[in-house]
Amino acid sequence: MASTSQAPQSGARTAHPDHLGHVIFIAAAAAMGGFLFGYDSSVINGAVEAIRDRYDVGSAVLAQVIAVALIGCAIGAATAGRIADRIGRIRCMQIAAVLFTVSAVGSALPFALWDLAMWRIIGGFAIGMASVIGPAYIAEVSPPAYRGRLGSFQQAAIVIGIAVSQLVNWGLLNAAGGDQRGELMGLEAWQVMLGVMVIPAVLYGLLSFAIPESPRFLISVGKRERARKILEEVEGKDVDFDARITEIEHAMHREEKSSFKDLLGGSFFFKPIVWIGIGLSVFQQFVGINVAFYYSSTLWQSVGVDPTDSFFYSFTTSIINIIGTVIAMIFVDRVGRKPLALIGSVGMVIGLALEAWAFSFDLVDGKLPATQGWVALIAAHVFVLFFALSWGVVVWVFLGEMFPNRIRAAALGVAASAQWIANWAITASFPSLADWNLSGTYVIYTIFAALSIPFVLRFVKETKGKALEEMG
Repeated sequence: MASTSQAPQSGARTAHPDHLGHVIFIAAAAAMGGFLFGYDSSVINGAVEAIRDRYDVGSAVLAQVIAVALIGCAIGAATAGRIADRIGRIRCMQIAAVLFTVSAVGSALPFALWDLAMWRIIGGFAIGMASVIGPAYIAEVSPPAYRGRLGSFQQAAIVIGIAVSQLVNWGLLNAAGGDQRGELMGLEAWQVMLGVMVIPAVLYGLLSFAIPESPRFLISVGKRERARKILEEVEGKDVDFDARITEIEHAMHREEKSSFKDLLGGSFFFKPIVWIGIGLSVFQQFVGINVAFYYSSTLWQSVGVDPTDSFFYSFTTSIINIIGTVIAMIFVDRVGRKPLALIGSVGMVIGLALEAWAFSFDLVDGKLPATQGWVALIAAHVFVLFFALSWGVVVWVFLGEMFPNRIRAAALGVAASAQWIANWAITASFPSLADWNLSGTYVIYTIFAALSIPFVLRFVKETKGKALEEMG
């Protein structure tokens, strides 16, 4: 991220676009990548038990098939920036759309477990690309006066994608008579669940042809006139565009090209601030949030909930996720990042502890006792709500703000990699841990949620209201 304090001032920061609706359309189209990010990462929730049954695999193998997409995510996220700088943001989106489409078709029509895993990796690569290119593109095309609000489209699209995937899964399960392996359109229901993603993937690809290339990329490859026209479309006509283009060029020249070596120092390999970023990323995943999105249907069925009801609860949980995300977006600049993180941690401890307590009871006729069943259900929603209104959003805000300019890009990359690795660890371990002791598994998640409180209090500094140049 570059400092532009010395750049020529174009007046763009207070300009209002002539066609705000057009700008909103551009941002929403780009955010379709975020929608697919959320949809593809969570749609597998509806297929877990069917895959276990069809291929007759144990929990350890099943977990690897579910978690293998995260390997693709990490690779896609690591390479998307370089791809976008070489061929453009729009071409990068189109590649992601093709990969999402191929992954959806392949996952719906697998020959065996190995190629299902391969299609999952391809879909993961597309998720990783979308996670990087969407926010970057929106930031580059948004008028400065609207950048924050338009930037929130990406996170909103992700949680909506999660919710829609669970709604689609629930609807298809009902259409198949409540059987995940029931016949539907000549396939098993779970195959249709994974294949439906073709629709938003194709729509994403089509929308990419209807939106302009990033002015920043066009300037970087010498297409100043084309960049000027697009800036006029999104920032209005009352702007000195020669000065605006010069400002962008100036910012690009001043950008810090940080490398991995710049992160080294201190007593433990990395600089302390880098370890704090890694800690935030790891705590965000080690509270077990993705169990709620990858395995919730399996979880509820394991304690005796009817499959159709378990799919419905997965949908209601994803709606709570949307509500919590909206709350975070409203309060992150008012309350501050650190207080919101602490509030979320306390709420997560309560929700997770109650789940651990409920799951500690023996099943009666294959079900949790009524009281414990309701406690588990309500506590799961409480946990997701407090995560969404805090750590789900705040961690990304912290990671974007907390590092000094000179190491920001490289430090963000390391922290994001730590997040994917932690996500993989939780996703891959849950089925085996649940077979061992479901209550004990939730005790582990509760401990991590509790440890996040002293971690934030001791090591994390508030970044609200501070200029990026102040981060040292």
